Amino acid sequence: MQANNRNLPEWFSRIESGQLRLPRFQRFEAWGASEVANLLEAMVRELPAGAALILEVGDQEKFISRIMSGAPTPRERVTEHLLDGQQRLTALWKSLNDLYDDRTYLVRFEADPETGNPVPCVDGQARWRKEKDDRLFPLWCNDPTELNQRGYFPIRLVRPNASFKEILDWCGAAAAGDSSVKDALLGKVTEMKEKVTAYNVPYLSLPATTRKEVALDVFIKLNTSSVRLTAFDIVVAEVEEATGQSLHDLINKLHQQAPGIDRYVTPGELLLQVAALREDKPPTQASFQRLDLTKLVDEWNAIAKGISWMVSLLEDEKVFDAARLPTVAILPVLGALHAYMPEALDARGNAKALVKSYLWRSFFTRRYENTASTRAFQDFRGLRDTLRGLKAESAPIFNEVDWPLPTADELFRARWPKTKDILGRAILAAALKAGGRDFADDEAATKDHLANREYHHLFPASLLAGSGGLPEGASYKALNCALVTWRTNRNISAKEPVAYLRERTEGANLGKETVKSRLRSHLIPFETLNAGGWENISDAVVKAERIRSDFDAFLRNRASRLLPVIKTLCNGKDDVLVAWDNSLNACADVLEQVDS
Repeated sequence: MQANNRNLPEWFSRIESGQLRLPRFQRFEAWGASEVANLLEAMVRELPAGAALILEVGDQEKFISRIMSGAPTPRERVTEHLLDGQQRLTALWKSLNDLYDDRTYLVRFEADPETGNPVPCVDGQARWRKEKDDRLFPLWCNDPTELNQRGYFPIRLVRPNASFKEILDWCGAAAAGDSSVKDALLGKVTEMKEKVTAYNVPYLSLPATTRKEVALDVFIKLNTSSVRLTAFDIVVAEVEEATGQSLHDLINKLHQQAPGIDRYVTPGELLLQVAALREDKPPTQASFQRLDLTKLVDEWNAIAKGISWMVSLLEDEKVFDAARLPTVAILPVLGALHAYMPEALDARGNAKALVKSYLWRSFFTRRYENTASTRAFQDFRGLRDTLRGLKAESAPIFNEVDWPLPTADELFRARWPKTKDILGRAILAAALKAGGRDFADDEAATKDHLANREYHHLFPASLLAGSGGLPEGASYKALNCALVTWRTNRNISAKEPVAYLRERTEGANLGKETVKSRLRSHLIPFETLNAGGWENISDAVVKAERIRSDFDAFLRNRASRLLPVIKTLCNGKDDVLVAWDNSLNACADVLEQVDS
C-alpha cells in the first residue's frame, strides 16, 4: 500500500473524465448539509479532512463500478476505484459545482473569538421551489448584491475550474459600481481560490495486482467514513458480479412491495437474514458470505412477499415500529416462514395462530435476551417443520419449562418500555394490542398516529420521588406507563391520578364509564389507579407511606390482571379484552385490600 498526495484539481479532473469511479457495493450519498458545510469549512481554513483509499484498476475491473453522484458521462476508461472517501469527495464536487438542488453553500468571514482575526465560515442555505414557480428560493441567494450585503459569496466561485472572468463578473455585480468594494471582493475570492486549488486530499493506493478479497479486507479495516458499510453493502458487489442484478434496485422494489419496512429495520440486512434462513443457514454475517447469490435473486419475489407479510402481521398485532418492537430477532423468522404458510383456509388460520403464538412468546419470555440469532434459527427450523406437518410445535420457544411465561413479580420489575427492555416493551405491546385509546380524545394508537404519542407516567415521577420519598427512577416501570398523545401528557403533568381521572370523568360526555373504558383499552385497572387525596394528609411520613402503598398496590394489581392476557396472546388468540375482564375476579382480594 502506498501513500500519495493529490490536490483538488486533479481529483476533480479524474471525477469529470470518469477515470475515478465507485465500486457498486459503496452505499449512496449519506451526508447531510451540516457535514458538507463542516468539510468545506475545513477546506477553506486549509485544515486536513482525512485520507481517501483507492484501488488501482488494471486491464479489468475487480468490481462493477458506477460514476460518482453529479459526475458527467465518462469520456475516459476507469483507472481507479474509490474504496473510501466517497462522502468527502462527493460533497466537495457537488458543493463547489453548485449541484445540490436543495442547498447552496456560501462563504462568509467572522472574527475569531480568540484572536479577533477574520476566519472563513461556510453556511449551507436551504433552497426550494414553490408550486408553479421555477425560481429557486430564497431569491436573495441568486442576487450578488444582496449576497454581498449579507457578507456572503457563493463557494462555487473558488472551485478549481472557475474562470477569472466568472469571478470578476460576480464581484462587479456584487459591488454595484463601487470599484473599491469590487477590488476587495476580488482579492478575497481569488486568494481563497488559490488555497482551494492547492488543497491536498491525500490517499492510500492499492496496486491493481491486489486480490479482490484482500482489497475488501483492507477497505473494511481502514474505512474512516462516518457512515460504515454493512454486510449488505459488501454482498452487493458479489451479487452484481454473479447475477448482473443490482441489490440496490431490488431494495427499492422492496420498499414498494413492503411499505413500512423501514419503520422496523434496515431492509438490506433483513433481506440477507431471510435468504439465509430459507437456505437453512443461521441469520448471521458469517452465513451471508455462503449464500447462493443466484438463488437469492431468483427467489427475490418470494422473499419480498415474505417480508411484506411480516410487516402486515406486525401491524395486525399493533406492533408499529422498532421503538415498540420488543425484539428484532423475530423479523427474519417471520419473513422466512411465509414460504411455508398453507393456502387452505382452516389450515392457514391454524398456522397463523401458531406464528402469533411464537411472536408473543418471543416478547414475553427470555428466549431472545442472549444468542438471539442462534435461537431464532432453532425456532425457525421447528416452526418450519411444524408448518410442513413434520412435527407438532417443535420450536424450542414452546418449551415452557425452559422458557416460561413471566410471573407477576417479573412484570412488576419490568423496566420502562422506552428502553430496550424486552419485557417492558412486551407489556406496552399488549396494551397497544388491546386498543390503547387516548384518555382524553379517545384516539386509538395506529401506525399513522405514533408521532404524536408520548410515554406517560400513570403515577407521576415528580410525585413519587418528591412526596412519596421513592428513589429517582422508581417511577420508570413498564406497568406505570401508557402511550398517550402529547397534549394529554402535558395536560396531566404531575397531577394525582384521581384528580386527573375526576377531570376526565367530568369532561367526558358519557361520564365515568367512558374513562374506565379508555383505561381498559390500555389494560389499566381503573379501581387501583383511582388513587389520590394525598394532598389532604398533613403528616409527611403518613403521606409518603400512603403514596408508596397506593403505587405498589396499583402495580401489583395490574401485574396480576395481565397474566391471563399474556397467556391468551401466547396461545395465539386475539380476545385480549375478554381475558382482561375475566381477570377482575381473580384480583378481588387485592382490590379489597386497596379499598380498605
